[in-house]
Amino acid sequence: MNVTGILGLLVAYVVGSFPSAYLAGRMLKGIDLRTVGSGNLGATNVFRELGPAAAVVVLLVDLLKGALPTLLLPGLLVTGIQSEAGTELWAVGFGAAAITGHVKPVFLLWNGGGKGVATAAGMFLAVSPAPASLCIVAFIAVVAATRFVSLASIIAAALLPVFEWFAMGPSPVTGASVAVALFVAWAHRANIARLRAGVEPRLSRPGGQP
Repeated sequence: MNVTGILGLLVAYVVGSFPSAYLAGRMLKGIDLRTVGSGNLGATNVFRELGPAAAVVVLLVDLLKGALPTLLLPGLLVTGIQSEAGTELWAVGFGAAAITGHVKPVFLLWNGGGKGVATAAGMFLAVSPAPASLCIVAFIAVVAATRFVSLASIIAAALLPVFEWFAMGPSPVTGASVAVALFVAWAHRANIARLRAGVEPRLSRPGGQP
């Protein structure tokens, strides 16, 4: 394997590990978001516990954590790429490393993290913007209709391989979209159980207001 490619995977993982939600909780309220609300270090828990402004900042940072390694590292670090598929494969690898960092961040000693949805969205916006944008539209529509962020995440992730197939056909990006869809469903398995039981909390303003 390309030595600089291995370095790129480590860089992408470290970038993905940047604990944006954790730092927001510590800086704004002196709390560890892993111990309040859903316990998830993602924008939804930030919204509920810290407010919309903090949630927007955390969401943008988490998007960039997936987008920047995917977009920049193949050209900066990997030498000898001789095909478009090879470039896509490295880009997907760097994006996957960033997602792994977000889910299991080294800066928090692998204890806690997010579910990777925003970081994965950033990755696909970088490598395949049209299908990813359609999924974001679907996500917003489901949240607007139901106020279930978990359901919106699962549906958007499930649609991604369909959109990627029509846009790119069989490719490393399409394969990665299938893997991400399966991972998102697995990461939301507790949410799926609560949705089926009718006890999943809807998105609400800070303080629990609808």
